[in-house]
Amino acid sequence: MKGIILSGGSGTRLQPLTKVTSKQLLPVYDKPMIMYPLQTLLSAGIKDILIIVAPYHAGDYLNLLGSGKEFGARFAYEVQDKPEGLAQAFIIGENFIENDNVCMILGDNIFEDNVSETIKNFKSGGHIFAKKVSDPERFGQVKFDASMNAVEIAEKPEIKISDYAITGLYLYDSQVVEAAKAVKPSARGELEITELHNFYLQKGQLKVDVLKGEWIDAGTFESLFKAGELARKKNATIT
Repeated sequence: MKGIILSGGSGTRLQPLTKVTSKQLLPVYDKPMIMYPLQTLLSAGIKDILIIVAPYHAGDYLNLLGSGKEFGARFAYEVQDKPEGLAQAFIIGENFIENDNVCMILGDNIFEDNVSETIKNFKSGGHIFAKKVSDPERFGQVKFDASMNAVEIAEKPEIKISDYAITGLYLYDSQVVEAAKAVKPSARGELEITELHNFYLQKGQLKVDVLKGEWIDAGTFESLFKAGELARKKNATIT
């Protein structure tokens, strides 16, 4: 299993904070935001990690994280010149992924649940995570049947199909690279990761788990503040 942290984008919703640094380098309580998704991968035993960054602050990531030796891991870096959709990460990371399974996490996503065993036990197909939210219009959505099996997935539909948002943590086998290459840009000009979910769903190879704990997509001022509070509380519990 290899890991990818996608930390591209321009963070326009968090300006003026992101005029001087990358969104994923902003502080969340006592450490930069990207350290939380990094810890999610490291806790699952993933040692080979590709960090995909926007060109403007690439050097800042290298200064912060280095080669990975400090974390007992190996880090590689790629630049995403233009943020053209989450599925683009698997095209950028093709040579890194090779024939291995891959776990991608978004650099602004923070999870309370411990998903380490799920990641370690992943064998093939696709495996994603959903969370019931009050604002599903912000996210891709997954609809379940009465047995909580995923039956439909849509990217920010005009009419919501579900209150369950798809979170920024994805497990795929190596089929994902060719599947990503086949994705056509959406109406908003992006390679939507929803297309990859549907690729596996249509093959009967997609599993969706519902998270129990907090999940924060820290891309707004409100969610950034909430992420800091969650981190502070967890830190207080540990100490």
